[in-house]
Amino acid sequence: MVDMSLRFRADSSLRRFGNLVIGGSPLRLFRMSHGGALAVDAMVAGDQLSPLQLQLAQRLADAGALHPEYSLTTSPAAATTADVTVVVPSFGTEVPHVPAFGGVREVIVVDDASPTPLAAAPLHRLVRREHNGGPGAARNSGLAEVTTAFVAFVDSDTVLTADSAAQWLDPLLAHFGDGRVALVAPRVIGAPGGCALLDRYEADRSPLDLGGEPARIAWGTRVGYVPAAAIVCRVESLRSIGGFDEGLRFGEDVDLVWRLVRNGCVARYEPAVQVGHRSRRSVAAWLDQRVGYGSSAAPLALRHPGALAPLRMSGWSALVWGLVAIRRPLGAATVAVATSVALTRKLRDLPAREALRLAGSGHLHAGRQVAAAITRAWWPIALPLAMVLRRTRWPLAAAFVIPALLDWRGTCRRTAAAGSVNPPLDAARFAVMHVADDVAYSVGVWGGIRRLRSGAVLVPSFTNWPPRGDR
Repeated sequence: MVDMSLRFRADSSLRRFGNLVIGGSPLRLFRMSHGGALAVDAMVAGDQLSPLQLQLAQRLADAGALHPEYSLTTSPAAATTADVTVVVPSFGTEVPHVPAFGGVREVIVVDDASPTPLAAAPLHRLVRREHNGGPGAARNSGLAEVTTAFVAFVDSDTVLTADSAAQWLDPLLAHFGDGRVALVAPRVIGAPGGCALLDRYEADRSPLDLGGEPARIAWGTRVGYVPAAAIVCRVESLRSIGGFDEGLRFGEDVDLVWRLVRNGCVARYEPAVQVGHRSRRSVAAWLDQRVGYGSSAAPLALRHPGALAPLRMSGWSALVWGLVAIRRPLGAATVAVATSVALTRKLRDLPAREALRLAGSGHLHAGRQVAAAITRAWWPIALPLAMVLRRTRWPLAAAFVIPALLDWRGTCRRTAAAGSVNPPLDAARFAVMHVADDVAYSVGVWGGIRRLRSGAVLVPSFTNWPPRGDR
């Protein structure tokens, strides 16, 4: 039954030009009737929608151009905290009882064969595995004990800052009013872990923090994955796909989301709810964590062909940045201008200025993708090439340094806007940490390539925009 009280929030990408609507992730074009275009205005304004308008809004939400917003006063949650079992996988560290777990049906702590067995904590049920299987296996052991309709997986190093289960669970459970939704994740922000340098770096560049804008989770979109540091899932949906893949020590959470989506389910990211995640206690442990994250790329690329492409862009943008790489700026500028003009002709319904903006921002975004592909995947190939082709040396160095400095500048701006009394790292230390972060990840990527003898994770994907026939 359609919830007539449902409201929607416009994604930052959404724009309307007459009967043409642009938005979503990846960016899409929607050519609408005049009535449909006016309905989009009603959605953005938060007006109550008719059943037909709700169907259109759902299509836009599925594309990532709109996001459902639930009011717990007018649209009660599909479940209560009593319908939730919390599963905490743990190895070597006990999970303290916190008020944020109160009100749920049960808290199951899974001891993943810790060398010193964990002791049962008050109000927790302890399940001990005889053999260490990693976080995916531990979560599956907990899932097997669950009797409620929903399960919340919370890692032992996750910090729940809410005072009660309702504060962090109710906004997530509200999304399950849509019967297609199988998984909802909150925003995971950095929390102090014992190393001041890492705490300051990860406060703004944690790989687990996916930003402050809601999203539908799917590969190839702005939020392509979520960590399992804290997620709420529909038990029936998890069991229908066999739970977590126990063959993955890292990336098992990414794989779970993608298999759910491939099975026809919907996964949503709800940043209105925030939880903390402790950083590692030492730089060595932090680098080892990043290598582990990278090691999941190759096996995930085999399980999900095309999802781990190091860059995804048009062939024209690739040509622009290829010319930049060999220090042919005039040729790069010529191609960029020519393709921008061609796009304005292709998008005749758009004002020329907007078409040029889309083309220019597309090329700039492609540049960041190319730099990330080099620093996180391709540099072991690019470095020997630069030793032979001297003109590529400066562009290779720029791929490491310029994104780091741009991210540092963004960190400073966000810190100033938030009025934080804690200053960010200085540019030099931030850049060093940024480069070390990317290189450690790439070490894991190449370890996985060598282990599986597959370079699928290195293959880029080229597509043109807008897609043909998109209406």
